[in-house]
Amino acid sequence: MRHAHPRSWLVVWLAMLWLAGCATLAPSTSQDEVAEAIQARYEAELFTLPLDKQRHYAQRLYRISGDVRYVPLTESHAKRLMLRLGEELDGLVAHHDHAERRSQALLDAYPTRTEKQRARRQMFADWGEMIYARSLLFSLVQLDYYGLLGTPRLAGHERALDYLAEVDFAAFLTDPQVLSVYAAQVANIVHYLHQLEIVDLRDDVVSAFREHYSPARVAALDVDEYRNRIYGMTHFVIADSRYYQRQVSATEHAWILEAFAAELPRILHDTTEDIMAEVGISFLLAGKHDHPAVASLRAAIIDAFDPQARMIPATDGSVDLVRGEHRNVLAIMLLRWPAQLYPGPDLSEIGD
Repeated sequence: MRHAHPRSWLVVWLAMLWLAGCATLAPSTSQDEVAEAIQARYEAELFTLPLDKQRHYAQRLYRISGDVRYVPLTESHAKRLMLRLGEELDGLVAHHDHAERRSQALLDAYPTRTEKQRARRQMFADWGEMIYARSLLFSLVQLDYYGLLGTPRLAGHERALDYLAEVDFAAFLTDPQVLSVYAAQVANIVHYLHQLEIVDLRDDVVSAFREHYSPARVAALDVDEYRNRIYGMTHFVIADSRYYQRQVSATEHAWILEAFAAELPRILHDTTEDIMAEVGISFLLAGKHDHPAVASLRAAIIDAFDPQARMIPATDGSVDLVRGEHRNVLAIMLLRWPAQLYPGPDLSEIGD
């Protein structure tokens, strides 16, 4: 179990005082207790997080609970998306170089803090307007999740679909270099394109992915690319579920689930808690609730829990609330997986 380094008795005593009004946990904690503690921590401080982190958390908690408390944050997200899409539609109609200019702006703003981010920024620099196309596609899909894409308020959104239909996604999504650094997003994009009936590249992309990560190559992958591969495989399942809105076919994704089961020791050793949680969730989305891997992955998440921070720390021990949101909401989901999922929420009647 990951814990902070031992502190002096005074620091420990002060920490205990700080926790006095919060849910405290015994050294040996159960699955429910860990999930409850993480959820209580994040929901107590949810409005200190950036808006997109609030949306990310609320959207996922709604889909595993159906709790209407999370709807206002998704409504706020939908309104931001509608405003943004309106601006994009106006730009696409009025300016022939709109996509080119927006692509450059997105590239200029792309983060470069980590080696992974720098590699992805260079990838986008090599693929012209793909960075803009990906952003536009994400906005459309989110609005579709909310039941808003066909409503009068988004009349004219077909212009964005027409633009996306002209983009050469097939070349991008099957490119070996792209697959090596962007696998999870490749899986997302191919399902988004199918969902919006732009183009169905699912078989082509899965074939390219499996060829790129052939069994002969997998054993020799370094840790970073191994994580990229496993993360990508989880997103073929998660994106197919429309991000936790529906179950998926275990048969269709058998190649993924079988690989996860066979490689579980390496997944537990070489990946992060984010990825472990998504591997477990992939089994759950496929209806494999009793698969032994699920119990092992839940145990690993529980073992990583820091009871003082009331969260799953990063692999470097960081307990930063913002950077840890993705990891910790996934932990809640894995540990509190429901008997049914809740699509949406349907915001088709959303007000101004």
